[in-house]
Amino acid sequence: MQLQNFDVEHFMRNYWQQKPVVLRGGFPHFQDLISPDELAGLACEEEVESRLVYRREGQWQAETGPFFNYEHLGERGWTLIVQAVNHWSPEVAELVQAFAFIPKWRFDDVMISYSTPDGGVGPHIDLYDVFICQGSGRRRWRVGDRGNHREFAAHPALLHTDVFDAIIDTELLPGDVLYIPPGYPHDGVSLETSMSFSVGFRSKSARDMMSGLADYLIDQQLGNSLISDPQRSIATQQGRISHSDFALIRAQLQGILDDHNLIADFAACMLSKTKCQLDLQIPEDPYLKQDILEQLQQTPLRRIGGLRCFYLDQTLELGACYIDGERYVFGSDFCAAVVTLCDQELLSFDMLAPYLPANSADTDAAKNKFLQCLCDWVNAAYWYFD
Repeated sequence: MQLQNFDVEHFMRNYWQQKPVVLRGGFPHFQDLISPDELAGLACEEEVESRLVYRREGQWQAETGPFFNYEHLGERGWTLIVQAVNHWSPEVAELVQAFAFIPKWRFDDVMISYSTPDGGVGPHIDLYDVFICQGSGRRRWRVGDRGNHREFAAHPALLHTDVFDAIIDTELLPGDVLYIPPGYPHDGVSLETSMSFSVGFRSKSARDMMSGLADYLIDQQLGNSLISDPQRSIATQQGRISHSDFALIRAQLQGILDDHNLIADFAACMLSKTKCQLDLQIPEDPYLKQDILEQLQQTPLRRIGGLRCFYLDQTLELGACYIDGERYVFGSDFCAAVVTLCDQELLSFDMLAPYLPANSADTDAAKNKFLQCLCDWVNAAYWYFD
């Protein structure tokens, strides 16, 4: 699936994180990637994050799933929202590939909303980039400019913003795409029964990264060194933290941040962790390494939707990759294998053959380690035979 009549260089230069834009006919002849019934089926599942948003007697209401019945809501004015549908539907996961000009570490998920006429979630501001792809039906979107917009809780689960002047006021038709950067107030109201597919991208806040770094240091038993200050001068003020002492404290913390390999490993492990549950279909009969070798020659391996799998320039020369929060190192001869593993959704035998043992008698330790990891990932359902 690809965006049509789309100049990616023009978009990145003029719109990405700068201003909203409507991409008319971005997906010509677009058909819903999942049916309303299938979406409702996902909303029945405990492990799938879903919400209902509606108004009752003029007041906004919100509920969290799972949901089993919608009859009490009537035929107008409500919206069902399901998060991370790309984890559960291969067809929805393919939508993400249309936005491959943004790296996967920035990708969040594909959220799908089903709305009855007049349904919406109210005017609000997001802190992430979103491409709203209109599926069936029509929806009116109003987008305001960045500014000092007051936000308030219209409901304990709904943060809204005041009425705003629109810089975009338009109807989205099937196949149209609305891009909204962070900080722009927006409000979508369904004009008829409709579905929207929202592809979101976000980064981590410094607060989240520092909190994650502290957890990583604890888990890895790093950063245990205490401040050392032999031959220090005699203190005359017991309650004082002097400039020189404060410099020691800063240097202790800065030493962690200056350890580039440590920060690289931490960042990649944290960014590769999945936020929502994956649809892991564990094989009933675990694969052996020889099984993987034989079947891969017949059938490619496909990565499960939502799995986060990265490498960093900083550690690529080690043959390191990071999958769902774990670090794997295969050596410098496996740099290209790591790139293939993380860049490609589909893995063929020809892609991986140079890094796999020729047969069960091959004693190449590095290749056998790579094959064993591949076998473990298939048995964990991170990849499956297509």
